[in-house]
Amino acid sequence: MKSLINTLLAATALSAASVTAMAAPMAPTAPEFTGIDKWLNGDPLTMRQLRGKVVLVDFWTYTCINCVRTLPYVKSWHEKFKDQGLVVVGVHTPEYPFERSTDNVKGAIKRFGIPYAVAQDNQYATWNAYGNRYWPAVYLIDKQGRVVYQHFGEGEYAQTEAKIRALLAEPAPAAQ
Repeated sequence: MKSLINTLLAATALSAASVTAMAAPMAPTAPEFTGIDKWLNGDPLTMRQLRGKVVLVDFWTYTCINCVRTLPYVKSWHEKFKDQGLVVVGVHTPEYPFERSTDNVKGAIKRFGIPYAVAQDNQYATWNAYGNRYWPAVYLIDKQGRVVYQHFGEGEYAQTEAKIRALLAEPAPAAQ
């Protein structure tokens, strides 16, 4: 009898753990790019059209030294993984008034050799949609369009790349 009670208790605990795991909250849906003044290095993009891809959103500004130091890593991920389904989008959000100049941003894109699309977010609309507060900030969006990873500032490059690799390895979402 004691064995039966222990078995039932174990089954109940296992069942409760499964329900808890299934009830865990889903990652939030990535906000759309909104209020973009100008798209540079490519056509306008939407999160909707990027479903099925892994998206790295990099909030940066060209005079931020921390942002400049992260650019080689972001550019490297773009080069390494663009053919595997990674889309990198730089969201240039100015810290100072002179950084709102499209010509200045174009010059920075050329100077730093940025090959991926850059959204000029002068009004902070996309910045605010993400609830972002930092330069630089990286957000990874999975193939279902959910924000599943974020990192603020420099560092954790190996962890970020590992997360990119893991997301790229996930199956594409079922057609809807």
